Amino acid sequence: MSEATQGERHAVIIEDDPEIADLLAAVLTQAGFRTHVAEDGVDGLELIREIDPMLTTLDVNLPGIDGFEVVRRIRSFSSTYVIMLSARRDEIDTLTGLSAGADDYVAKPFRPRELRARVEAMIRRRELQRQAPPQPAAAETPDEDWLSHNGLRLHVSMHLVELDGKPVELTRTEFDLLCAVMQGNRRVVSKDELASYTRGELNGYVIDADRRSIESHIANLRRKLADSATTPRFVETVRGVGYRLAKPQRG
Repeated sequence: MSEATQGERHAVIIEDDPEIADLLAAVLTQAGFRTHVAEDGVDGLELIREIDPMLTTLDVNLPGIDGFEVVRRIRSFSSTYVIMLSARRDEIDTLTGLSAGADDYVAKPFRPRELRARVEAMIRRRELQRQAPPQPAAAETPDEDWLSHNGLRLHVSMHLVELDGKPVELTRTEFDLLCAVMQGNRRVVSKDELASYTRGELNGYVIDADRRSIESHIANLRRKLADSATTPRFVETVRGVGYRLAKPQRG
């Protein structure tokens, strides 16, 4: 079963606390999702394989395998948008979750309205991408449906990325950030712009934690593209500002 064949949005909730699971289900149902609940990581992984959800919420402190390991396993086969939930408030835990492959990290206790806003921003961003596909970033693009740069190709509507002709699996946030940088071409895209973009906003309020989150996602993206931060082939850092496409390679 998939969201495409079923014609509705699906969300998997991996949470061992029944009260929190019920609250999450209520919030996501109000946001237009059909929800499915698992009490541990193993059952949650099976649900994700079966349902192919648009969204997954994931508690860090789960019985058996913890949430960090669960999200690593999720990323071996799924691009579902993952929001990690945890009572841990240390920055290192947030960065660990993002580095493992989560798209967002929310501290418990959370406010239902805040979670709903984050989910709706994710939906809004996806809808904007579908309704208004960006123009190609470079003249080397072989056709109008692809962005292309130095052997890297990205197809917006099909959510595909290829590197030297081979597919690359990215999280939804990694994909969106790469898309934004490729759209900008050699224009510098600031961390503030990228943070607002990942929330589906044009000029949202951005704090230091948002900027550090962008840095973590870009680091993950570079690792998957085997791209060097010091001699980049794809994403170049403009210190103190943001990111842009690296210079085109000749030959």
